[in-house]
Amino acid sequence: MSPDRAILKRAVERGEREGGSVEFKERLTKDLHLSDGRLESLAAQLRHRVLSGDGEATYVVGVTDDGGIAGIPPEEFSESMDVLSLLAQEAGAHIDDVETWAADGAGDENRLVGVATISEGTVMEDDEHIVVGTAGHVDHGKSTLVGSLVTGQSDDGEGGTRSFLDVQPHEIERGLSADLSYGVYGFDDDGPVRMNNPHRKGDRARIVEEADRLVSFVDTVGHEPWLRTTIRGIVGQKLDYGLLTVAADDGPTKTAREHLGILLATELPTIVAITKADLVDDDRLQEVEREVERLLRDVDKTPLRVERHGIEAAIEEISETVVPVVTTSAVTKEGLETLDRLFENLPKTGIAPEDEQFRMYVDRTYNVTGVGAVASGTIKSGTVEAGDPLLLGPMPDGSFLNVEARSIEMHYHRVDEATAGRIVGIALKGVEEAQVERGMVLLPREADPQPVREFEAEVMVLNHPTRIDDGYEPVVHLETVSEAAAFYPAGGQLLPGDTGITRVRFKFQPYLVEEGQRFVFREGHSKGVGTVTDVTPGR
Repeated sequence: MSPDRAILKRAVERGEREGGSVEFKERLTKDLHLSDGRLESLAAQLRHRVLSGDGEATYVVGVTDDGGIAGIPPEEFSESMDVLSLLAQEAGAHIDDVETWAADGAGDENRLVGVATISEGTVMEDDEHIVVGTAGHVDHGKSTLVGSLVTGQSDDGEGGTRSFLDVQPHEIERGLSADLSYGVYGFDDDGPVRMNNPHRKGDRARIVEEADRLVSFVDTVGHEPWLRTTIRGIVGQKLDYGLLTVAADDGPTKTAREHLGILLATELPTIVAITKADLVDDDRLQEVEREVERLLRDVDKTPLRVERHGIEAAIEEISETVVPVVTTSAVTKEGLETLDRLFENLPKTGIAPEDEQFRMYVDRTYNVTGVGAVASGTIKSGTVEAGDPLLLGPMPDGSFLNVEARSIEMHYHRVDEATAGRIVGIALKGVEEAQVERGMVLLPREADPQPVREFEAEVMVLNHPTRIDDGYEPVVHLETVSEAAAFYPAGGQLLPGDTGITRVRFKFQPYLVEEGQRFVFREGHSKGVGTVTDVTPGR
């Protein structure tokens, strides 16, 4: 909860008045306020408030008609926000932000009062939304480059735009933050739609509202000891493209090579951005460009220099085998327009059939005051709507819990539904936050999931000091699952460079695994990749 009650005080002081933009509600309930006739009337009232506020209205919930602070229990406050979201949608608006406080101001969270900001316009409904996973060695300008892209600002040479991608702890406390997406910008008919103040949640929400095409960046970690986090960012999200950065003053490092291997091994179309071009002379820049091209050819990929072959060729040719290479500088903004044009025109690659069942692997969990347990992740397939009955699991014993999608939020917009490829936070009814863990999956109630401890896979060993024998125990990264597992190769062993069939058995508990899913396995550094070929329930 925000410690600053000034927002609440100002809203109460302004008060309800005819022709004003402030509305007081003690509570809103589905049974009463969504009944026949009431929904249309309340939606018209909300629309009037929005128009009176030049496109923005303020709803104070948990107060009496005269502005007295009454407060309501957290579960009633959450229901009130669900109802308000539906009313906003009916009125062609959306909830931009919600602030909550203890009713008495003394820290007692048993009764809440809150201020919801309602803005005109609905959330983007189309599928023009690509998700880009970034990778690269620490200090190779990855986050700085993305920071300059989403703001259009030049970097100060000290990585100043990098701060635009930092996730602040208070963001999680103050709303349903789908915090996997550290950067977002978009495009409309006039070109890029960028963030003016990326530290404001409302500015990110504005991008979603105004842009016809959205680009979300899932930023990964460049430090070698945190390779596990990088793998999770690449394997665990429904990415459309990868963006690997290589600094011109350093060249391809061991970590950069490893990140490239993971991107390409998971068959993700990738762009390589040579960064910090302003720090080196032309000879050094050409040397690094040749090193990058050699690196790509060494792994049987074809480099495509965008400066030489053109943006249209890059858009047409990018694939699992062709890798566009762009030279950039966040300081001089060299190459940024090229990346803009690529991201504006690259087709979405991770489209799932509309009739596929909803599925989302949980990547992060947290508890939001007045809302409860929130599961964050990228929707893998299908569509989820607020109010949908869902299954959550598997639990350690293999069972699934009955839960409900209480509300959904994307880039700080509360939405009524979300589709495959969207990075969302889903507030769950019927479960405590402590019960929700990374690696679990959300499915429709009618699904019949069969979690397994063991499956068969075809694996390729990328690097290993010796051979892989029966009982070898790496960490397997599959979707958002990160779990120790034992390998039992069909031929008894696998050597570096080998491709073969192996049984894989999770060490501690079952997970939902499906044929065709790809995974990375590692022991310290990445050792190889695999594809699930056979799943036998009950093992």
